[in-house]
Amino acid sequence: MNRTLVLVSALGAGLMTAAGMAQTPAAPAASTTPAPQPAAEAAPVTPQAIPAKIALVAFEQAVFATNEGQRAVQDIQTKYKPKKDQIDALSTEVDSLKKQLQSAPATLSDAERATRLKTIDTKEKQLNRNAEDAQTAYNADLQEAYGKLAAKVSATLKKYVSDNGYTLLLDVSSQQSNVMWANQSTDVTQAVVTAYNTSSGVAAPAPSAPSAPAASRPHPTTPAPKPAAPAAPKQ
Repeated sequence: MNRTLVLVSALGAGLMTAAGMAQTPAAPAASTTPAPQPAAEAAPVTPQAIPAKIALVAFEQAVFATNEGQRAVQDIQTKYKPKKDQIDALSTEVDSLKKQLQSAPATLSDAERATRLKTIDTKEKQLNRNAEDAQTAYNADLQEAYGKLAAKVSATLKKYVSDNGYTLLLDVSSQQSNVMWANQSTDVTQAVVTAYNTSSGVAAPAPSAPSAPAASRPHPTTPAPKPAAPAAPKQ
């Protein structure tokens, strides 16, 4: 019996020990992954002063002065020549009617004078409408041609100033330009026109073609020349 009690006591002690081990939480395993390190801040970029080399360009003049630009203007002028001739003819007719009325004898009846005045007024209004419509359409076509060509000339211009080490480019096409004076040696307009003509391969217009803006080097404060538009009605 004593042996039985000893065995029971031993078994009880073993169960209690096992139960205690089961209730005790296991220690967490040590992690082998290194802790993330804070990212290093990028070093600030310090601006550096470099020698300035400034270029001026009359960009609008340059676009129209290229061979391609002159051809585009000529095509538009040719397109509107019939309309221009009609406007000129109607303007001449109105002037003639006015002169006839002014030189009419004093015996001209009031009714006849009123009829002539009405005819002049009607034709003059038609003349003004035709001239305004033609001018609006002409300007729209000119602006469209300019927009298409300007993108290509701009690429040549940027390449030219980059290749030649310029650090700043100023457009002096407009009268509102802040450039009051500049050394003409800084004006790259003609050089860019020449570079674009070479890259485009477009030949210069024939001498007999309608006049277009000259490719001469403009003064920085000179306003951009505009291609000739349909003639305005004479008053």
